[in-house]
Amino acid sequence: MTAHPFTSRFAVRSGIARVTLAGELDLDSAPAVLEAVSACLEEEATSLCLDLTGVSFCDCAGLSSLYRARTAVLRTGADLTVEGVGPQLGRLLHLIGAEELFTGRSTHTESPHRASGTAAARRGVRAVATAESQLRRLA
Repeated sequence: MTAHPFTSRFAVRSGIARVTLAGELDLDSAPAVLEAVSACLEEEATSLCLDLTGVSFCDCAGLSSLYRARTAVLRTGADLTVEGVGPQLGRLLHLIGAEELFTGRSTHTESPHRASGTAAARRGVRAVATAESQLRRLA
C-alpha cells in the first residue's frame, strides 16, 4: 500500500475544466490522469487546469501520463494551465530539461515551436523541443 494513495477528481463548468490530482503518481495511477483529462475534453472543455498541488511523488510513468495529457489538451486547441508543481516533480522535470512544459501557461496559440527572431527565443524553443522529445521517449 502506498503512503499517499492516488486520487483524481475533475469538473467541467461552462467549458472550463479542472483536473485535481493528489498522492503518488506512478505506474499504477498513471492511467487515471489521461482518463480524467479525456473525460473533460469529451465535454468540450476549451480551457483545462491541471492541479498537481497534491502530488507527493511522480515517477517516469507518471511523468509520461502528464505529457500525454498535455499533448491531448493542446491537440484539441484548448488552453492548458498547470498549477502546483511541487519540489519532487519540479526536480524530475528539471533533470530532463522539461520545466517549461509544465510550468506557467501553455496554449495552442503560444506554441513553443513558434520562435520570434531573437537568438534567445530560438534557444528557448530548442530547449522545449528537446524536452518534448525526451518525454516522447518515456511515453
